[in-house]
Amino acid sequence: MKIEVLADADAVARRAATIIAAEARDAVAARGRFVVAISGGHTPWLMLRALAGEEVPWGKVHLVQVDERVAPAGHPDRNLTHLRESLLTRVALRPEQVHAMPVEAPDLEAAAKTYAQTLLEIAGSPPVLDLVHLGLGPDGHTASLVPGDPVLQVTDTDVALTGVYQGRRRMTLTYPIINRSRRILWLVTGSAKAGPLVRLRNADPSIPAGRVCQDPALVLADRAAATELETK
Repeated sequence: MKIEVLADADAVARRAATIIAAEARDAVAARGRFVVAISGGHTPWLMLRALAGEEVPWGKVHLVQVDERVAPAGHPDRNLTHLRESLLTRVALRPEQVHAMPVEAPDLEAAAKTYAQTLLEIAGSPPVLDLVHLGLGPDGHTASLVPGDPVLQVTDTDVALTGVYQGRRRMTLTYPIINRSRRILWLVTGSAKAGPLVRLRNADPSIPAGRVCQDPALVLADRAAATELETK
């Protein structure tokens, strides 16, 4: 796993935007489209604002969600709310290019299956995402693959539901589709992530993030998150 250490969260966000833009141009040149999955979090919103200023072939981009909280439309808990504010109001993406997780549906199990079918339609069978952006929680979770949840054992579908975590159920991509992706881009910032980052680097299977494939992965970390890398 390659790790780049940058000065702070702003530098991480800018570097991530540059990388995603380059991956988008390469994917469109090679395959005619770019399918990218985005997670939530403060640094990612900075990244998306920076991405809006990059040279990206937006007409060939499909944007999907890594995970989403089950909450009403427009709620501040929703990743989609911040995705719209940070990126979708700033670039020319048509509605059919933005694939929001259907967490407002009355039947969430059926909605998860519908989203998995959407991924098949835009990313092949089985779906292969061009780039998946992931974050790392202080408890070692990534996406909504959270410690102790049965979702960690799901291997027969690409989209699943969690139990209640930090007050809400979640819809999330599962390990199979994350690990099939062509590129995994981790953004890890803040001192609370220092210990989990060491465990991620070591592929520690006792944390959910440690079970994500390392071969296609690049970690962008700020100095605060990287403080324990050389000592452990």
